[in-house]
Amino acid sequence: MTDSPLERLNDIRTSIDNFDAALIHILAERFRKTKEVGALKAAHDLPPSDPTREKQQIQRLRHLAESSDLDPDFAEKFLEFVIREVIQHHHEARK
Repeated sequence: MTDSPLERLNDIRTSIDNFDAALIHILAERFRKTKEVGALKAAHDLPPSDPTREKQQIQRLRHLAESSDLDPDFAEKFLEFVIREVIQHHHEARK
């Protein structure tokens, strides 16, 4: 017996909800680590941003996106959004 379209839709949505929850938990862990980086940079008077590292990360994520069949432009925009937030945290760590 096959699931009805609505049952299948609900199953898919449940999977999406689980992925969303995992993404939030992973982002929270990532930001905990980048806050550690910000505190370390502030303590040693290092600049809040590292354009060379950022460029490397963007290229790395674009490659990962391509190999995962995800739009690399989307991946880059997402990472740039995250980087802006991280840099903001690093500036706040200096206060």
